[in-house]
Amino acid sequence: MIDHFGIICADYARSKEFYDAVLGTLDYTRQMDVGPAIGYGRNGKPDFWLEDANGRGPTEPIHFAFQAADVDAVKAFYDAALSSGAESLHAPRIWPEYHPGYFGAFVRDPDGNNVEAVFHGGAPAPTQVHGGGPKG
Repeated sequence: MIDHFGIICADYARSKEFYDAVLGTLDYTRQMDVGPAIGYGRNGKPDFWLEDANGRGPTEPIHFAFQAADVDAVKAFYDAALSSGAESLHAPRIWPEYHPGYFGAFVRDPDGNNVEAVFHGGAPAPTQVHGGGPKG
């Protein structure tokens, strides 16, 4: 339901490199570049903005999630984030406590935000059946 949102970046150059890498894996690209702010999205519409802090103090970390097209895109997002120096919060996996098929990965971006990629159609992990088999 979010139309767009933005974050303030303490290290604007580092954040641009990070988000170019991780959002590229989800098919999001720079849609607008207006100097101290860049908007990422698709089809000409920027939905997520980075803004240079320009000397302002640090902001509190926030959590936000980007939609991914499939499980492989979530994994690619996670790999790109780690390759860009992000801290891993949670490796890609099914999160049944959110809802069946919720497949997500969480990382901490250069400014300390909790960033997630999520696919809502992941297959639940197979369950193992114990006992009942013939003994040999």
